[in-house]
Amino acid sequence: MRSVILSCVLPATVAIAAPLGLVEKAFGAEPDKQFFHSVEGRWVGPGEIIAGKYKGTKFTCDFNGSTPDSQIGMTLDGNCRVGVFTQKMSATVERKGRDGYRGSFMGGSTGNGMDIVGGNVVDAQKVVFTINRKQLNGVMQARVPDDNSMTVTVAVRVDKQLVPVIGMSLKRVDSVEVGAIAKN
Repeated sequence: MRSVILSCVLPATVAIAAPLGLVEKAFGAEPDKQFFHSVEGRWVGPGEIIAGKYKGTKFTCDFNGSTPDSQIGMTLDGNCRVGVFTQKMSATVERKGRDGYRGSFMGGSTGNGMDIVGGNVVDAQKVVFTINRKQLNGVMQARVPDDNSMTVTVAVRVDKQLVPVIGMSLKRVDSVEVGAIAKN
């Protein structure tokens, strides 16, 4: 009897709450928050330009991941180094109500980068954002398979096909307190 009542009441509750945006807050925001909180901390690691004019160029990055207090989103801010040259690099994204996620990569299209114009959190381990700069469209994907590693891939659309152009493999390097070591 209880399951019959729940099967009638739950859909009605969802139907009433959906226009008010309560369903998204109750069900949709949790994986988003889990993903973004998993990005907090310091990340370092190698990357490579996979395609284009500078194909094969290897670099090393150092980022600080943070989340805003009052919004759902994240910022990865830091720099990448090629030899003796260092380039500031950042990506910031926040949920903007019904418009979904908005933000910028490398200063957005007004700077040297691209605008983040949409996207979604696939699950607590993966996010995919749509990026754009004039006629250049693509995606930026971040995946956090475990607590201490993250891969970031930027791909652009060329003739209806997504071509990866930047790839990074980052490791968490937050300072961790080390306890006493037992004698063997």
